[in-house]
Amino acid sequence: MSTEHEAQVTQTLERLHAAGDLDTVEAIRVEALGKQGWLNALMKTLGKMSPEERQTEGPRLQGMRARVADAIEDRKAVLEAAALEAKLATEVLDLTLPAPAAPQGSVHPVSQVMDELAEIFADLGFAVATGPEIEDEWHNFTALNMAETHPARAEMDTFYFPDRDADGNRMLLRTHTSPVQIRTMVGEGAPVRIIAPGRTYRSDSDATHTPMFHQIEGLAIDRDIHLGHLKWTLETFLKAFFERDDIVLRLRPSYFPFTEPSVEVDVGYSNEGGRRVVGGHGDAEGHAWMELLGSGMVNPRVIAAAGLDPDEYQGFAFGCGIDRLAMLKYGMNDLRAFFDGDARWLSHYGFSPFDQPTLSGGVGARA
Repeated sequence: MSTEHEAQVTQTLERLHAAGDLDTVEAIRVEALGKQGWLNALMKTLGKMSPEERQTEGPRLQGMRARVADAIEDRKAVLEAAALEAKLATEVLDLTLPAPAAPQGSVHPVSQVMDELAEIFADLGFAVATGPEIEDEWHNFTALNMAETHPARAEMDTFYFPDRDADGNRMLLRTHTSPVQIRTMVGEGAPVRIIAPGRTYRSDSDATHTPMFHQIEGLAIDRDIHLGHLKWTLETFLKAFFERDDIVLRLRPSYFPFTEPSVEVDVGYSNEGGRRVVGGHGDAEGHAWMELLGSGMVNPRVIAAAGLDPDEYQGFAFGCGIDRLAMLKYGMNDLRAFFDGDARWLSHYGFSPFDQPTLSGGVGARA
């Protein structure tokens, strides 16, 4: 029996040596080592042998199997190398063809809009200011004339930390970027013209609200500042941002604790192709008004809390959601998609990192 098996192994090795292609090698492998292969069938006979027979036949059969398996791998390597050599000898590289496109990342729409806003307000003489996202109650609420009974201070609306600062103030994730205004006035005095873009946090989540969102606030403090300066600044900003000259604003009286008087700013818009398009007069046919941002003259108490004399200095402030500006300008309909991390969404709405916004070239240029 052993002589017959050795002869079968020798025959298999000879066939492998003569095999001229990979398909033939694969057929021999299946015939010998496949589920129904003759070598596998021999290995199964070990289970029917006595311990003494297995001690003798086991190593012999394992050796036969190893010889065939090694021969198969060796022949495959030889044939694959030969095929590669033949391919290289016959292939021609056309150096005139363009190189394949390299993978390219995208700028997130929020980052793009932040760059657009910085470009616009820099042209208006505003600097970009930043501040910590973990704030204390004094900067986030008290200095902004928000009383201890204000609803925004409720546990259900604000993310508080168990820690307190050295003065005993509770610590929290800032609910707006307004604390940056306080820190800038305290640190730099007046006059001051800044915008404060950044992340803010509130306990809210639906199609138009998320627990973390992005906000931009603006502040101008100087002598003889009045409401007309605010209206001109907002009108100029929105015309540049939406890249339309037919932006019409409507200012409505409102209330914010940190401004007095306070105004809600509405813009005219129309519905085109299922999306809101900002532009036109809100009272015109086919148009309506949409609330866009809040603003007003800085409350004298806020100016005083920042260490400035409210009888000498006045100013205006405004705030708006950056995510909402991006949604309106670029036709996005669900705020939650901004934070899903879906590469397909970013591929559709993202911007080329090489296409930086400029006022001369257009702040909303798409890739």
